[in-house]
Amino acid sequence: MNAYRMKPLAFPWPPLIYGVAIAAAFLLQAYFPLEVAETNMWYAWVGGGLFVVAAVVLDVWAMRTLLDCHTTILPNRCSTYLVTSGPYRFTRNPIYLGYTLTTAGIGLALLNPWCIVTAIVAAAVTSLVAIRREELHLLSRFGIDFERYCNGTARWI
Repeated sequence: MNAYRMKPLAFPWPPLIYGVAIAAAFLLQAYFPLEVAETNMWYAWVGGGLFVVAAVVLDVWAMRTLLDCHTTILPNRCSTYLVTSGPYRFTRNPIYLGYTLTTAGIGLALLNPWCIVTAIVAAAVTSLVAIRREELHLLSRFGIDFERYCNGTARWI
């Protein structure tokens, strides 16, 4: 592996990507509103709230697992340990999945359908900008162990 692929991200892009996605959703709703039937709005509030709570639980669980394994949480730092326990048993990117669920949950709770659209776009951009680079970093650090992990665990869900 060359030195370029061994480096993790230079900047932690995913939080910025999802922040821009949420801001874009609100701007899109302001300038290009999508009508939503407002009957039984409490269903949307409860559903959106459940998405956000599930996302926060997933993020905290993932970060706690990383800390317990004595490796970094930040995507711009070198990993010292290949984490395959906790939520990492089910998805290779539980923190990014949490960001996506949060964005979608905010849209559902606030009846902003653009949040669903921008959550999908943010997930795609995160895959291109961050996940591919992080996976190259993990492959160069952990080799065959990371390949085995990838074969048994989905990237998102």
